[in-house]
Amino acid sequence: MTSEPIRITRGEGGEVEVEGRCDAFAASILARAGFETYPTLRGQWIRLPFDLGRTWENEHASWAAEMLVAARYSVHLDPDLRVSRPGQSTPSAPKHRPAMTAQAPSTGRRTRH
Repeated sequence: MTSEPIRITRGEGGEVEVEGRCDAFAASILARAGFETYPTLRGQWIRLPFDLGRTWENEHASWAAEMLVAARYSVHLDPDLRVSRPGQSTPSAPKHRPAMTAQAPSTGRRTRH
């Protein structure tokens, strides 16, 4: 992994593409999210397929970013590609259950109601 973030952006032609250095593992994560890789003279071009709709593209770009972050890659996802969960304006942090603590038994009498 490098310190340079993997950038997922919408290009000038409207395509969703990946910029930055991607190792084989990052490329496999992107492939799992639906990105395609094409060889170029400068290396490789990684992008989502064309003409599947902005909603589909945004969902897959967000999914790819979440998986890359989970794999501890530095990722920059363009804000217009980010998908919020229904009813949320921004993604929320994971919720933790409150710690369970044991209580000392009560010494008072129990009564029936």
